[in-house]
Amino acid sequence: MELYRLIPHDTKIDFVSKRNYVFLFSVIITLSSILAFIFNGLNYGVDFRGGFVMEIRTQEKADIGALREKLNSLQLGEVSLQEFGSDKDVMIRMPSSGESQAQQNATLDKVKAALGDNVEYRRLEKIGPKIGNELVHDAIMAVIISLCAILLYMWIRFEWQFAICGVIALAHDCIVLMGLYSMCHYFEFNVNSIVALLMTASYSIHDSVIVFDRIRENMLSYRNLTVVQLLNKSINETLSRTMLTSLTTVLSLLALCLCGGKVIFDFCFPILFGLVFGTFSSICLAAPLLLFTGIRIDGKDLEIGLAEAK
Repeated sequence: MELYRLIPHDTKIDFVSKRNYVFLFSVIITLSSILAFIFNGLNYGVDFRGGFVMEIRTQEKADIGALREKLNSLQLGEVSLQEFGSDKDVMIRMPSSGESQAQQNATLDKVKAALGDNVEYRRLEKIGPKIGNELVHDAIMAVIISLCAILLYMWIRFEWQFAICGVIALAHDCIVLMGLYSMCHYFEFNVNSIVALLMTASYSIHDSVIVFDRIRENMLSYRNLTVVQLLNKSINETLSRTMLTSLTTVLSLLALCLCGGKVIFDFCFPILFGLVFGTFSSICLAAPLLLFTGIRIDGKDLEIGLAEAK
């Protein structure tokens, strides 16, 4: 069955009237995420807390599953393996517990013994706490710069009211995703987590821009509508398109989570989680926030009429 039959074009869901419940839910989950980050912290991966990075080359095509099984049997902690370059090259990341140099050498000897003699060691590097702190700083700056760039883009394309509402919804999604990493230490916070954050931000703002663009079009076409009617009409008109985009991505990510193994699951599930909240905020949060910031048409304020929405 085609999606437009599941969500008819004449759908008239009153999203705006439910805004207080949405705002309450968003405030609770955002505060919970912030508190979890403050009191529970993050389970930093090797990229951030330090450890070893080893590049090896096998004589034949690398069997990542077999290599991972060998290293996990040593009980060294969370060990990450990934192919790069050719199918014989593998990068291995291992955590470091801050042992003495002699203990670190003993750990590396165990790893080399487990990998066998048919392996060429092309690089062995230790990531210290200083490098980890620099990566944390750079990651935070990357997210902040992305948010500022999105704010500027939306300010130029629309009005500052749209920009503020879009960035609030976007920040909400990123904070909630950080809450997932804080509440569930099963997921390591590593460089892949930064990718998940930026992908969440991109999906969230993309859907918000679609809704905002329709609001702007309807502002010019339906001047007799109240702001509440205008917002509901615009959200409903873009609902099918938003759900189609999100659903196809969700199905792809869900398949990877279920069939891709632990490594793929650890990477894809946070993206899936962020995508769900990004879709939610684009539909239920970003547009209703315009009731409080106001919207403009032809450089003039459009009457808001909050009383009519109660």
